[in-house]
Amino acid sequence: MGNNILKSSLVLLAVALVSCKNTEQAIEEEPAPSPTGYQGQGPNPIVPTVDRPVQRQWKGVWAFNDSTTFFTNDFEGGRLNGVAYDGNDHYTAWITAENTPINVSPWYAFKVWTTSPREITVQLSYQDSRSRYYPKISTDGVNFKPLDSLYFKAVNPGEGEFGIKAAPEFAEITLQANTEPLIVSAQELYTSARVKSWVDSLSQKSFVSNYPIGRTREKRPLHLMEIKENEKGKKAVMVIARQHPPEVTGFLAMKSFIETLSGDSDQARAFRKDHTVFVAPLMNPDGVDNGHWRHNMGGIDLNRDWQNFNQPETRSVRDFLRAKDADYEFVFGVDFHSTWDDIYYPLDTVVAGSKGQIVFDWIQGISQRLPQKKTNISASDQLEPTMVSRTYFFVNHNMPAIVFELGDDTPRDFLKLKGQVAAEELMRLLMEE
Repeated sequence: MGNNILKSSLVLLAVALVSCKNTEQAIEEEPAPSPTGYQGQGPNPIVPTVDRPVQRQWKGVWAFNDSTTFFTNDFEGGRLNGVAYDGNDHYTAWITAENTPINVSPWYAFKVWTTSPREITVQLSYQDSRSRYYPKISTDGVNFKPLDSLYFKAVNPGEGEFGIKAAPEFAEITLQANTEPLIVSAQELYTSARVKSWVDSLSQKSFVSNYPIGRTREKRPLHLMEIKENEKGKKAVMVIARQHPPEVTGFLAMKSFIETLSGDSDQARAFRKDHTVFVAPLMNPDGVDNGHWRHNMGGIDLNRDWQNFNQPETRSVRDFLRAKDADYEFVFGVDFHSTWDDIYYPLDTVVAGSKGQIVFDWIQGISQRLPQKKTNISASDQLEPTMVSRTYFFVNHNMPAIVFELGDDTPRDFLKLKGQVAAEELMRLLMEE
Protein backbone atom coordinates (compact mmCIF):
# COMPACT_ATOMS: atom_id res chain seq x y z
CA MET A 1 0.00 0.00 0.00
CA GLY A 2 2.83 2.40 0.95
CA ASN A 3 4.55 1.93 -2.41
CA ASN A 4 1.30 2.61 -4.32
CA ILE A 5 0.71 5.77 -2.36
CA LEU A 6 4.29 6.86 -2.95
CA LYS A 7 4.01 6.25 -6.70
CA SER A 8 0.77 8.23 -6.90
CA SER A 9 2.23 11.17 -5.03
CA LEU A 10 5.36 11.22 -7.16
CA VAL A 11 3.28 11.23 -10.34
CA LEU A 12 1.30 14.19 -9.04
CA LEU A 13 4.52 15.95 -8.08
CA ALA A 14 5.98 15.37 -11.56
CA VAL A 15 2.85 16.79 -13.19
CA ALA A 16 3.04 19.88 -11.01
CA LEU A 17 6.72 20.42 -11.78
CA VAL A 18 6.30 19.96 -15.52
CA SER A 19 3.30 22.32 -15.64
CA CYS A 20 5.33 24.99 -13.85
CA LYS A 21 8.65 24.42 -15.62
CA ASN A 22 8.32 27.07 -18.31
CA THR A 23 6.47 29.74 -16.35
CA GLU A 24 7.91 33.04 -15.17
CA GLN A 25 9.83 33.19 -11.93
CA ALA A 26 8.62 34.90 -8.75
CA ILE A 27 6.60 38.05 -9.28
CA GLU A 28 8.19 39.94 -6.39
CA GLU A 29 11.46 41.74 -6.83
CA GLU A 30 14.32 40.71 -4.56
CA PRO A 31 14.98 42.91 -1.53
CA ALA A 32 17.74 45.39 -2.20
CA PRO A 33 20.97 44.47 -0.36
CA SER A 34 22.23 47.07 2.07
CA PRO A 35 24.90 47.17 4.77
CA THR A 36 22.66 49.38 6.91
CA GLY A 37 19.64 47.10 7.17
CA TYR A 38 16.62 45.77 5.35
CA GLN A 39 15.54 48.08 2.55
CA GLY A 40 12.36 46.29 1.54
CA GLN A 41 11.12 44.93 -1.75
CA GLY A 42 11.31 46.75 -5.05
CA PRO A 43 8.25 48.30 -6.71
CA ASN A 44 5.22 46.05 -6.90
CA PRO A 45 4.81 44.83 -10.48
CA ILE A 46 1.43 45.18 -12.13
CA VAL A 47 0.03 41.68 -12.59
CA PRO A 48 -3.31 40.32 -13.85
CA THR A 49 -5.73 39.25 -11.13
CA VAL A 50 -8.13 37.18 -13.23
CA ASP A 51 -8.35 33.58 -11.98
CA ARG A 52 -5.48 31.25 -12.76
CA PRO A 53 -5.42 27.45 -12.27
CA VAL A 54 -4.35 26.11 -8.89
CA GLN A 55 -2.60 22.75 -8.45
CA ARG A 56 -4.35 20.97 -5.59
CA GLN A 57 -2.31 18.74 -3.31
CA TRP A 58 -2.87 15.03 -3.09
CA LYS A 59 -4.00 14.52 0.50
CA GLY A 60 -3.28 11.33 2.41
CA VAL A 61 -0.70 9.26 4.28
CA TRP A 62 2.71 8.09 3.05
CA ALA A 63 3.91 4.82 4.64
CA PHE A 64 7.58 3.74 4.58
CA ASN A 65 10.09 1.29 5.96
CA ASP A 66 7.67 -1.67 6.15
CA SER A 67 4.92 0.63 7.40
CA THR A 68 6.83 1.77 10.46
CA THR A 69 7.17 5.44 9.46
CA PHE A 70 4.34 7.67 8.32
CA PHE A 71 3.91 11.19 6.94
CA THR A 72 0.67 13.06 6.25
CA ASN A 73 -0.51 16.41 4.93
CA ASP A 74 -4.17 15.59 5.55
CA PHE A 75 -5.12 18.43 7.89
CA GLU A 76 -5.98 22.12 7.57
CA GLY A 77 -2.88 24.12 6.73
CA GLY A 78 -0.94 21.02 5.63
CA ARG A 79 1.57 21.27 2.78
CA LEU A 80 3.58 18.27 1.57
CA ASN A 81 3.71 17.30 -2.09
CA GLY A 82 5.84 14.18 -2.08
CA VAL A 83 8.08 12.04 0.15
CA ALA A 84 10.81 9.52 -0.69
CA TYR A 85 12.67 7.10 1.58
CA ASP A 86 16.43 7.37 1.00
CA GLY A 87 17.45 4.57 3.41
CA ASN A 88 18.93 4.64 6.91
CA ASP A 89 15.97 6.62 8.30
CA HIS A 90 16.60 9.51 5.90
CA TYR A 91 13.69 10.99 3.90
CA THR A 92 13.28 13.69 1.28
CA ALA A 93 10.15 15.87 1.44
CA TRP A 94 9.18 17.88 -1.64
CA ILE A 95 7.39 21.20 -1.29
CA THR A 96 5.79 22.79 -4.35
CA ALA A 97 3.63 25.88 -4.85
CA GLU A 98 -0.06 26.07 -5.71
CA ASN A 99 0.86 27.72 -9.04
CA THR A 100 3.48 29.96 -10.59
CA PRO A 101 4.74 32.64 -10.95
CA ILE A 102 4.73 33.17 -7.22
CA ASN A 103 6.53 34.94 -4.41
CA VAL A 104 9.13 32.68 -2.81
CA SER A 105 7.28 31.90 0.42
CA PRO A 106 7.64 28.10 0.52
CA TRP A 107 5.11 27.06 3.15
CA TYR A 108 5.25 23.50 4.46
CA ALA A 109 3.39 21.66 7.20
CA PHE A 110 3.20 17.93 7.79
CA LYS A 111 2.84 15.33 10.52
CA VAL A 112 5.23 12.44 11.04
CA TRP A 113 5.13 9.45 13.38
CA THR A 114 6.69 6.00 13.83
CA THR A 115 5.57 2.71 15.33
CA SER A 116 8.41 2.88 17.87
CA PRO A 117 10.50 5.84 19.07
CA ARG A 118 13.51 6.63 16.89
CA GLU A 119 15.44 9.43 15.28
CA ILE A 120 14.78 10.24 11.62
CA THR A 121 16.22 12.83 9.25
CA VAL A 122 14.17 14.76 6.69
CA GLN A 123 15.54 16.94 3.89
CA LEU A 124 13.20 19.75 2.85
CA SER A 125 13.42 20.32 -0.92
CA TYR A 126 11.58 23.02 -2.84
CA GLN A 127 10.34 23.85 -6.32
CA ASP A 128 12.03 27.03 -7.58
CA SER A 129 12.79 28.21 -4.06
CA ARG A 130 15.10 27.83 -1.09
CA SER A 131 14.58 27.09 2.60
CA ARG A 132 13.14 30.38 3.82
CA TYR A 133 11.28 29.36 7.01
CA TYR A 134 13.00 27.83 10.04
CA PRO A 135 11.04 24.73 11.17
CA LYS A 136 8.62 24.91 14.08
CA ILE A 137 7.46 21.75 15.86
CA SER A 138 4.37 20.92 17.92
CA THR A 139 2.61 17.91 19.38
CA ASP A 140 -0.80 19.56 19.82
CA GLY A 141 -1.06 22.00 16.88
CA VAL A 142 -1.37 24.96 19.26
CA ASN A 143 1.94 25.27 21.08
CA PHE A 144 4.89 25.54 18.70
CA LYS A 145 8.59 26.00 19.28
CA PRO A 146 11.53 26.37 16.89
CA LEU A 147 13.41 23.17 16.21
CA ASP A 148 16.55 22.93 18.34
CA SER A 149 19.43 24.31 16.27
CA LEU A 150 21.43 21.13 17.01
CA TYR A 151 18.93 19.29 14.79
CA PHE A 152 19.02 21.74 11.89
CA LYS A 153 21.53 21.62 9.06
CA ALA A 154 21.63 24.19 6.25
CA VAL A 155 22.60 22.56 2.96
CA ASN A 156 24.30 24.85 0.41
CA PRO A 157 24.04 28.05 2.50
CA GLY A 158 22.99 31.22 0.72
CA GLU A 159 24.70 34.56 0.38
CA GLY A 160 23.88 37.94 1.85
CA GLU A 161 21.72 38.96 4.79
CA PHE A 162 18.17 39.25 3.41
CA GLY A 163 16.06 37.69 0.71
CA ILE A 164 15.66 34.23 -0.73
CA LYS A 165 19.26 34.18 -2.01
CA ALA A 166 20.44 34.40 1.60
CA ALA A 167 18.52 31.23 2.53
CA PRO A 168 20.05 27.74 2.24
CA GLU A 169 19.11 25.67 -0.79
CA PHE A 170 17.84 22.81 1.40
CA ALA A 171 17.31 22.21 5.09
CA GLU A 172 18.06 18.88 6.73
CA ILE A 173 16.24 18.37 10.01
CA THR A 174 16.53 15.60 12.57
CA LEU A 175 13.33 14.65 14.39
CA GLN A 176 12.65 12.57 17.48
CA ALA A 177 9.72 10.60 16.12
CA ASN A 178 7.42 8.32 18.09
CA THR A 179 3.86 6.97 18.05
CA GLU A 180 2.29 10.38 18.62
CA PRO A 181 2.25 12.57 15.46
CA LEU A 182 4.78 15.39 15.48
CA ILE A 183 3.78 18.49 13.49
CA VAL A 184 6.55 20.19 11.51
CA SER A 185 5.65 23.52 9.91
CA ALA A 186 7.15 26.65 8.43
CA GLN A 187 5.39 28.87 10.98
CA GLU A 188 2.79 28.38 13.70
CA LEU A 189 -0.52 26.97 12.46
CA TYR A 190 -3.29 29.57 12.58
CA THR A 191 -5.94 28.00 10.37
CA SER A 192 -9.41 29.45 9.82
CA ALA A 193 -10.81 27.37 12.69
CA ARG A 194 -8.18 28.59 15.13
CA VAL A 195 -8.58 32.21 14.05
CA LYS A 196 -12.37 31.94 14.41
CA SER A 197 -11.89 30.54 17.91
CA TRP A 198 -9.86 33.64 18.81
CA VAL A 199 -12.47 35.92 17.22
CA ASP A 200 -15.28 34.20 19.13
CA SER A 201 -13.34 34.41 22.38
CA LEU A 202 -12.80 38.16 21.99
CA SER A 203 -16.46 38.54 21.00
CA GLN A 204 -17.46 37.52 24.51
CA LYS A 205 -16.98 41.18 25.36
CA SER A 206 -20.23 43.11 25.12
CA PHE A 207 -18.84 45.66 22.67
CA VAL A 208 -17.21 43.13 20.28
CA SER A 209 -19.19 41.30 17.61
CA ASN A 210 -18.36 39.35 14.48
CA TYR A 211 -20.20 38.47 11.30
CA PRO A 212 -19.42 37.30 7.74
CA ILE A 213 -19.12 39.96 5.04
CA GLY A 214 -18.61 37.57 2.14
CA ARG A 215 -17.60 34.13 0.95
CA THR A 216 -14.39 32.81 -0.58
CA ARG A 217 -13.96 30.67 -3.70
CA GLU A 218 -14.47 27.56 -1.53
CA LYS A 219 -17.42 29.22 0.26
CA ARG A 220 -15.61 29.79 3.54
CA PRO A 221 -16.99 32.83 5.38
CA LEU A 222 -14.88 35.98 5.44
CA HIS A 223 -15.39 37.10 9.03
CA LEU A 224 -15.30 40.69 10.18
CA MET A 225 -14.89 41.71 13.81
CA GLU A 226 -16.46 44.96 14.99
CA ILE A 227 -15.27 46.71 18.15
CA LYS A 228 -17.92 49.32 18.92
CA GLU A 229 -18.70 50.61 22.41
CA ASN A 230 -20.47 53.87 21.61
CA GLU A 231 -23.18 54.23 18.96
CA LYS A 232 -22.28 57.90 18.64
CA GLY A 233 -18.64 57.20 17.76
CA LYS A 234 -18.35 57.89 14.04
CA LYS A 235 -14.59 57.66 13.54
CA ALA A 236 -13.34 54.29 12.35
CA VAL A 237 -10.14 52.28 11.97
CA MET A 238 -9.88 49.48 9.37
CA VAL A 239 -7.54 46.55 10.01
CA ILE A 240 -6.85 43.55 7.78
CA ALA A 241 -4.35 40.70 7.97
CA ARG A 242 -3.19 37.46 6.38
CA GLN A 243 -3.76 38.18 2.71
CA HIS A 244 -0.78 35.85 2.26
CA PRO A 245 -1.08 32.49 4.09
CA PRO A 246 2.47 32.03 5.47
CA GLU A 247 2.59 35.51 7.01
CA VAL A 248 1.89 34.41 10.55
CA THR A 249 4.12 36.93 12.31
CA GLY A 250 2.00 39.75 10.91
CA PHE A 251 -1.08 38.00 12.23
CA LEU A 252 0.47 37.62 15.69
CA ALA A 253 1.28 41.35 15.85
CA MET A 254 -2.26 42.15 14.63
CA LYS A 255 -3.71 39.87 17.31
CA SER A 256 -1.90 41.79 20.05
CA PHE A 257 -2.84 45.10 18.38
CA ILE A 258 -6.56 44.25 18.44
CA GLU A 259 -6.46 42.82 21.96
CA THR A 260 -4.96 46.13 23.13
CA LEU A 261 -7.57 48.25 21.32
CA SER A 262 -10.32 46.15 22.89
CA GLY A 263 -8.63 45.95 26.29
CA ASP A 264 -9.59 47.30 29.69
CA SER A 265 -7.03 50.09 30.01
CA ASP A 266 -8.23 53.65 30.64
CA GLN A 267 -6.73 54.61 27.28
CA ALA A 268 -8.64 51.90 25.39
CA ARG A 269 -11.91 52.78 27.09
CA ALA A 270 -11.47 56.46 26.23
CA PHE A 271 -10.54 55.60 22.65
CA ARG A 272 -13.67 53.50 22.13
CA LYS A 273 -15.92 56.41 23.09
CA ASP A 274 -15.28 58.00 19.69
CA HIS A 275 -13.74 55.23 17.58
CA THR A 276 -15.02 52.00 16.08
CA VAL A 277 -12.58 49.34 14.89
CA PHE A 278 -13.35 46.99 12.00
CA VAL A 279 -11.10 43.94 11.58
CA ALA A 280 -10.81 41.31 8.85
CA PRO A 281 -8.26 39.09 10.66
CA LEU A 282 -8.03 36.37 7.99
CA MET A 283 -8.35 37.69 4.45
CA ASN A 284 -7.36 34.44 2.76
CA PRO A 285 -8.91 31.48 4.64
CA ASP A 286 -8.86 29.25 1.54
CA GLY A 287 -5.16 29.79 1.03
CA VAL A 288 -4.40 29.24 4.71
CA ASP A 289 -6.40 26.02 5.04
CA ASN A 290 -5.03 24.64 1.76
CA GLY A 291 -1.44 25.33 2.78
CA HIS A 292 -0.73 27.80 -0.02
CA TRP A 293 2.53 29.70 -0.41
CA ARG A 294 0.88 32.96 -1.42
CA HIS A 295 -2.38 32.88 -3.36
CA ASN A 296 -6.09 32.33 -2.82
CA MET A 297 -8.05 29.58 -4.57
CA GLY A 298 -8.36 31.84 -7.58
CA GLY A 299 -4.59 31.49 -7.89
CA ILE A 300 -4.10 35.22 -7.24
CA ASP A 301 -2.09 37.40 -4.86
CA LEU A 302 -4.91 39.27 -3.10
CA ASN A 303 -2.69 42.27 -2.40
CA ARG A 304 -2.54 43.00 -6.12
CA ASP A 305 -6.33 43.02 -6.56
CA TRP A 306 -7.32 46.29 -4.88
CA GLN A 307 -7.99 47.96 -8.21
CA ASN A 308 -9.78 45.41 -10.37
CA PHE A 309 -11.43 43.40 -7.56
CA ASN A 310 -11.56 40.15 -9.49
CA GLN A 311 -11.40 38.08 -6.29
CA PRO A 312 -14.27 37.58 -3.81
CA GLU A 313 -12.14 38.37 -0.76
CA THR A 314 -11.10 41.84 -1.89
CA ARG A 315 -14.59 42.55 -3.26
CA SER A 316 -16.09 41.71 0.13
CA VAL A 317 -13.96 44.29 1.93
CA ARG A 318 -14.51 46.87 -0.84
CA ASP A 319 -18.28 46.46 -0.60
CA PHE A 320 -18.17 46.62 3.20
CA LEU A 321 -16.20 49.89 3.15
CA ARG A 322 -18.50 51.41 0.57
CA ALA A 323 -21.50 50.56 2.74
CA LYS A 324 -19.88 52.11 5.84
CA ASP A 325 -18.56 55.29 4.18
CA ALA A 326 -21.85 57.14 4.66
CA ASP A 327 -21.84 56.51 8.42
CA TYR A 328 -18.16 56.69 9.36
CA GLU A 329 -15.06 58.75 8.83
CA PHE A 330 -12.21 56.29 8.37
CA VAL A 331 -9.21 57.80 10.12
CA PHE A 332 -6.62 55.01 9.83
CA GLY A 333 -6.02 51.74 7.98
CA VAL A 334 -3.49 48.99 8.73
CA ASP A 335 -2.69 45.88 6.68
CA PHE A 336 -0.47 43.43 8.61
CA HIS A 337 2.02 41.29 6.67
CA SER A 338 5.32 39.43 7.11
CA THR A 339 8.59 39.60 5.23
CA TRP A 340 12.33 39.18 5.82
CA ASP A 341 12.53 41.80 8.58
CA ASP A 342 10.29 44.36 10.28
CA ILE A 343 9.51 47.20 7.87
CA TYR A 344 6.85 49.87 7.34
CA TYR A 345 5.42 50.64 3.88
CA PRO A 346 3.59 54.01 4.18
CA LEU A 347 2.60 56.47 1.48
CA ASP A 348 5.03 59.34 1.16
CA THR A 349 3.61 62.70 2.28
CA VAL A 350 4.66 63.97 -1.17
CA VAL A 351 1.48 62.26 -2.41
CA ALA A 352 -0.47 61.78 0.84
CA GLY A 353 0.04 65.35 2.05
CA SER A 354 -0.75 66.42 5.60
CA LYS A 355 -3.40 63.70 5.76
CA GLY A 356 -0.65 61.08 5.66
CA GLN A 357 1.59 62.69 8.28
CA ILE A 358 -0.08 60.78 11.12
CA VAL A 359 1.36 57.53 9.73
CA PHE A 360 4.92 58.84 10.12
CA ASP A 361 4.13 60.24 13.57
CA TRP A 362 2.86 56.77 14.49
CA ILE A 363 6.03 55.08 13.22
CA GLN A 364 8.13 57.57 15.19
CA GLY A 365 6.15 56.91 18.36
CA ILE A 366 6.60 53.16 18.06
CA SER A 367 10.30 53.51 17.28
CA GLN A 368 10.96 55.75 20.29
CA ARG A 369 9.34 53.23 22.61
CA LEU A 370 11.03 50.22 21.01
CA PRO A 371 14.56 51.42 20.20
CA GLN A 372 15.94 47.88 20.48
CA LYS A 373 14.56 47.08 17.00
CA LYS A 374 15.78 49.06 13.98
CA THR A 375 13.08 51.06 12.20
CA ASN A 376 12.99 50.20 8.49
CA ILE A 377 10.79 52.42 6.31
CA SER A 378 10.14 52.28 2.57
CA ALA A 379 7.61 54.92 1.49
CA SER A 380 5.78 54.86 -1.83
CA ASP A 381 5.16 58.00 -3.88
CA GLN A 382 2.70 56.29 -6.24
CA LEU A 383 -1.09 56.51 -5.97
CA GLU A 384 -1.80 54.65 -9.19
CA PRO A 385 -2.58 51.87 -9.62
CA THR A 386 -4.34 51.26 -6.31
CA MET A 387 -3.74 47.50 -6.48
CA VAL A 388 -2.25 47.37 -2.94
CA SER A 389 -4.63 47.68 0.04
CA ARG A 390 -2.86 50.66 1.62
CA THR A 391 -3.14 52.72 -1.57
CA TYR A 392 -6.76 51.74 -2.17
CA PHE A 393 -7.70 52.71 1.40
CA PHE A 394 -6.18 56.15 0.97
CA VAL A 395 -7.32 56.95 -2.56
CA ASN A 396 -10.87 55.60 -2.29
CA HIS A 397 -11.69 56.15 1.38
CA ASN A 398 -9.40 59.05 2.29
CA MET A 399 -7.88 57.13 5.20
CA PRO A 400 -4.19 57.34 6.08
CA ALA A 401 -2.98 53.76 5.72
CA ILE A 402 0.09 51.55 5.89
CA VAL A 403 1.34 48.06 5.12
CA PHE A 404 2.89 46.97 8.41
CA GLU A 405 5.36 44.09 7.94
CA LEU A 406 6.90 41.93 10.64
CA GLY A 407 9.98 39.76 10.15
CA ASP A 408 9.64 36.01 9.63
CA ASP A 409 11.96 35.37 12.57
CA THR A 410 11.06 38.31 14.81
CA PRO A 411 10.86 36.90 18.39
CA ARG A 412 7.28 36.13 19.33
CA ASP A 413 7.38 38.02 22.62
CA PHE A 414 8.57 41.11 20.73
CA LEU A 415 5.77 40.69 18.17
CA LYS A 416 3.26 40.82 21.01
CA LEU A 417 4.94 43.88 22.53
CA LYS A 418 5.14 45.66 19.17
CA GLY A 419 1.45 45.04 18.49
CA GLN A 420 0.59 46.45 21.92
CA VAL A 421 2.80 49.53 21.54
CA ALA A 422 1.50 50.15 18.01
CA ALA A 423 -2.07 50.15 19.33
CA GLU A 424 -1.25 52.44 22.23
CA GLU A 425 0.56 54.93 20.00
CA LEU A 426 -2.29 54.94 17.47
CA MET A 427 -4.87 55.58 20.20
CA ARG A 428 -2.77 58.43 21.57
CA LEU A 429 -2.42 60.12 18.18
CA LEU A 430 -6.04 59.71 17.14
CA MET A 431 -7.34 61.07 20.44
CA GLU A 432 -5.02 64.08 20.17
CA GLU A 433 -6.46 65.06 16.79
